[in-house]
Amino acid sequence: MSTFLQFKFRPLAGRFVGLLVAGICWLPLRSQQVVHKSPLQLADQYFEAGEYYTAAYLYEQYLKTSERNINARTFTTYAKKGTAAEGVQNRPRAGILYKEAESYRLAHYWIKADSAYKKCTDNNDALYWSAVCERSLENYDAAEENLRKYLSTAGTNGQFKDAAEKELQTLQYIRSQLAASGAGQVTSSKIKTPGSFEKGAFAVRAVSSNRYLVSSTKTDTAKVRGGNPHTSRMFFGTLKNDSLDQLTPVVLPVAGIADNQGVASFTADGNRIYFTQWKKDKGRIVSNIYYIVKHGDSGWTRPVLLPGVNIDGYSSKQPFCSADGIYLYYASDRPGGSGGFDIWYAQIYEDGSAGSSVNAGPGINTAGDEQAPFYHTSSGAMVFATNGRPGMGGYDLFWVRGSDKAWGEPRNMGYPINSSRDDIYFFAPEDSALLARAIVGSDRGTGCCLENYLIKRSSANKRLTGLVRDHKDNAPVADATIVLTDPSGKTWTTKTDDKGSYLFDTIHNDYSKYRISVTKQYYKDTADVVKINDTAEVSLFTDQLANTDMYIDKRIILSVENVVIVYFDFDKSKLKSEAENKLDSVCLVLAQFPSATIQISAYTDGKGTEEYNKKLSDRRARSCARYFIHKGIKASRITFESFGACCPLELELIDGRDNPDGRSRNRRALINITKG
Repeated sequence: MSTFLQFKFRPLAGRFVGLLVAGICWLPLRSQQVVHKSPLQLADQYFEAGEYYTAAYLYEQYLKTSERNINARTFTTYAKKGTAAEGVQNRPRAGILYKEAESYRLAHYWIKADSAYKKCTDNNDALYWSAVCERSLENYDAAEENLRKYLSTAGTNGQFKDAAEKELQTLQYIRSQLAASGAGQVTSSKIKTPGSFEKGAFAVRAVSSNRYLVSSTKTDTAKVRGGNPHTSRMFFGTLKNDSLDQLTPVVLPVAGIADNQGVASFTADGNRIYFTQWKKDKGRIVSNIYYIVKHGDSGWTRPVLLPGVNIDGYSSKQPFCSADGIYLYYASDRPGGSGGFDIWYAQIYEDGSAGSSVNAGPGINTAGDEQAPFYHTSSGAMVFATNGRPGMGGYDLFWVRGSDKAWGEPRNMGYPINSSRDDIYFFAPEDSALLARAIVGSDRGTGCCLENYLIKRSSANKRLTGLVRDHKDNAPVADATIVLTDPSGKTWTTKTDDKGSYLFDTIHNDYSKYRISVTKQYYKDTADVVKINDTAEVSLFTDQLANTDMYIDKRIILSVENVVIVYFDFDKSKLKSEAENKLDSVCLVLAQFPSATIQISAYTDGKGTEEYNKKLSDRRARSCARYFIHKGIKASRITFESFGACCPLELELIDGRDNPDGRSRNRRALINITKG
């Protein structure tokens, strides 16, 4: 039987009788004679062999029978009449109950395990494991309560103290994921697959169009003594309308009935399949990677062990061929890694063999286990499962950008891509975004094993960023006001930071007609349409759009010492007679110096709204400009700026009282003459 990382086979109770009979047949024989054992002894042997569900069932039956006959010292259903079972035991009931709970937990029957742990009232460790079960069942408050009880009771001597504190962190992470804004952009639904509830279905890989490879359990008709007849095999299936059906087995010569096959990957040309073959050898799961080659209509060649990738005494498994056919990614516990199973990759040669293997490095691999690598060539992202990083519990899926040259920082893919159970296998088509329509292999359901879930993401959130610079020296402009306006007139406002950067967190997908304006004191107003020059996927849920840099020019602020000043009446832009006299004197200077130019800067007092004052000062500047043009000064020699109530020369309030004289001197236009 495989481990759940390859395939988690958890037979249902209804199928138990057949499994039990088959199991008894492969129990060790002594002197070629059948030794009759009690269910308790059988349960212990199944537990040691890693057949946890069968062990749990036998422990449960023993406890039920002993409860009916509290004085019975042994359970002899399978003993000959008049004889006692071998190895009569008188073990404490509490210890057997805890062993039952352990068996159900290791078989991933969380409800039964939790129920059994709750009966172990005198075993403090049961509190910890009950919390793990509650977390797996999404009962997060109950899980936290049990963890705190355990830590309070066990103190610093509890063997699971560190693990319990880590579980509390896991619960905190789960709650943050459930509340994350991006979670609402992704849906998860189980892919309907014939028999997956009882047999499992996992490790989906593309073959062509809507045809896929999938791994599932098959009951072999030929039985081998000492071997479990329920083995993993590869199937072709058709994915249509969120259903994977028409499963047909991939018929291959195998080394033995007891060998499991699955977790496979096609090469892009469809001519080779790399797959995992594994079996239990002396109580240990041994995995190797094989490949087969298609020979036209004659079928597939015999499996060939992939040299270089496999090392005697170590396991290699879960191969994945990159879409460009360059690399084979896989998981292995071979020497040279960070601990446990690591992600490795090797170059694929034309004949199907592979080059030297390279460890993906400590940036990806941890002291825990990394599993099931998948590389999305079109986006340059690798997805893998790990239990060595903070997550939602069990194995979580992480993604990382990069290649064999350099990898980025792995990030948790978050809820609902991950769950509080084990999430291991990932697949996404090359012609779409990573989460547009992905498939995840997970045991989050109520079925026996790993099943496939369809992940769909709505359109990504768009984030707009940009930079404002001074046109003269290219320096970033801080504290500028940025206004974003969509075609309907809706606006969003923000400020640039000390680096001149601004950010609008959410904008509509159709951003091509958005306008953006920049204003800052002592600078000319600037506006333009949004022009995206770069797009980056900052997370699985958000694309960051970079607007082209915007440049603004400083306004010329004139002082009273070197300008001609004219004044206006309150709320008026009409030139007074004394103002016209001053402008006439400016005209004389312009006539004497044909290359001279003038700059007009107009202001208002502080009364009125900012918008109104801006318009009023603009009218005052234009009145001066029209006067000069009327006097024969070319418009090309005239520039003007409107400042509203900016930069008052006099106080308009003194001790809280209005100062009308000060206001009158702020209602002005300044004319600066620049000799050419």
